[in-house]
Amino acid sequence: MSLFEGIRALLQFTTILPIGRSADFDAFATRSYLYPVAGYLIGGLAAIPLLFIPHPLAAAAVALGLLLLLSGCNHFDGLLDLGDGLMAHGSREVRIRALTDRQVGAGGVALGLSITLISFGALASLAIIPIAVLIAEVAAKASMASLTCIGRPFREGIHSYLFWRSRPWFVAVAWLLTLPLFLLPIPPIAVASALFGASATTLILLFSGEQLFGGINGDLVGAANEIVRAVVFLSLLIAL
Repeated sequence: MSLFEGIRALLQFTTILPIGRSADFDAFATRSYLYPVAGYLIGGLAAIPLLFIPHPLAAAAVALGLLLLLSGCNHFDGLLDLGDGLMAHGSREVRIRALTDRQVGAGGVALGLSITLISFGALASLAIIPIAVLIAEVAAKASMASLTCIGRPFREGIHSYLFWRSRPWFVAVAWLLTLPLFLLPIPPIAVASALFGASATTLILLFSGEQLFGGINGDLVGAANEIVRAVVFLSLLIAL
């Protein structure tokens, strides 16, 4: 299975873009370090219209809307599920049941609103909204790649399927794929700050998943995309 087939499978998995015939998912499962490639495409596509929207509030709203639309809201769904799992009271089994059921409760709504408001507020306060969107989306996908490779699954599912086909060195390759971000026309310290925030958040999510749920599942990996994006916006705001 070729690298190109792996990228096609990745884009079919992470976006709603019409990529043609259905790709072999194994081509991506054995190359999950490719996640940041999807970040470049999604972030780049979402950033283009922002070049023509001068008002920061409108640009931030459009950016977040496009990011959700292009990803089919799959990662946002994971964020809502995580909120329910975090707010559930009782044993680990109760938390897992709240995390994995199909209902969205108050915890999911609260976490979804909180992360969205943080993302919107931080992004609207930046003077480089298109660049920030690209950086955040690539960093978020590197976080997803990391959790996919080292986040021990607590149940069978898509995450466990990807986990058992990945290798620990995939983490290093995924973060290496973020290095082109340093070529963007912003201070390198800002990019470094964003990547540091993303990697620290990834470790916190990994530890939290282990403590609260006994491991990681696809919902937590998807939630990481939304949470890390918000943290990157905040990191850029502080650094700039």
